[in-house]
Amino acid sequence: MVVSLKWRTSSYTGTENCVEVADNDPSKVMVRDSKDRDAGILAFPPSSWASFVELSKTVRV
Repeated sequence: MVVSLKWRTSSYTGTENCVEVADNDPSKVMVRDSKDRDAGILAFPPSSWASFVELSKTVRV
């Protein structure tokens, strides 16, 4: 089964550099640079992505 990726950006994104995420494929979460979409895509297991998102909620920069 081929999944058509649905890319989205964070609701916190303004005009700054950001990433886009496609998380509608149950087998992987895809991430790419919104300013250079052809530069490449990173793929993560959904459990790793969920851990990253939870950790990012607790970290203050």
